[in-house]
Amino acid sequence: MAKTIRELVTAYFEAHPNEELSHDPVVDWVTEQYLKEHDNPPRDPWRVIRQLHQKGQLIKVRTGVYKYDPDYVHEVELFEFSARAKEAILARDNYRCVVCGRGREDGVTLTVDHIVPKDKGGTNTLENAQTLCSQHNLMKKNYSQTEAGKRYFIKMYETAVANQDEKMIAFCRAVFDVYDEHGVDLQIARPDAEE
Repeated sequence: MAKTIRELVTAYFEAHPNEELSHDPVVDWVTEQYLKEHDNPPRDPWRVIRQLHQKGQLIKVRTGVYKYDPDYVHEVELFEFSARAKEAILARDNYRCVVCGRGREDGVTLTVDHIVPKDKGGTNTLENAQTLCSQHNLMKKNYSQTEAGKRYFIKMYETAVANQDEKMIAFCRAVFDVYDEHGVDLQIARPDAEE
C-alpha cells in the first residue's frame, strides 16, 4: 500500500532522531519516495512538517529547521474558540469584518480568527480574537509576510523620526499609503496616523 506524505515525512525524521534537519533534504527524500508509487509529486511536504510540529511530533529548532526527539513526542491539543466565545467575539465586532467592515448581509462568511496565531504563541482569549470575512482570513493566512513587512516599516519609520531623517520618513509614509490604498493589514495602525 502506498504511503502518505505524512507517513513518509514521519519515517524520515524517525530515521534521523535528534538531528537538526532543514526542509530541503526531507522534501527531496519524500518526493523521491512518493514518486515511486505515484504519478505526480507530493503536494507541500513542508506543510506536513509544520503540521507535525504544531501537533507536538517535531521540535522547531529555528525557522525551517526541525528535529525529532523520541523522548519529546506528545500530542498537543490545537484549541479553537468555543461556540460561546465565537458568538461573543462576533457580537463585540458588530458581526462585521474588522478589516473591510462587511458582514453577512453583504453576502460574506465571517470567521473568528486568532490575531497572533496559535503556533506562534497566540492565546485563546477574547483579546487575541478578531472577526474576519473569509476573504481577509484567507489573505492573512496566505500573506502573513505583509504583516511582518508593515511592522518592519513601522520600526524603520520610528528610527527615521528619532533621527529626523525626512527622506526616510516620507518613504515610509508612502509605503503606509500603499497598504491603505489596497486595504492590506489595516488592523495594524500606522504610526503616523495621529500626526
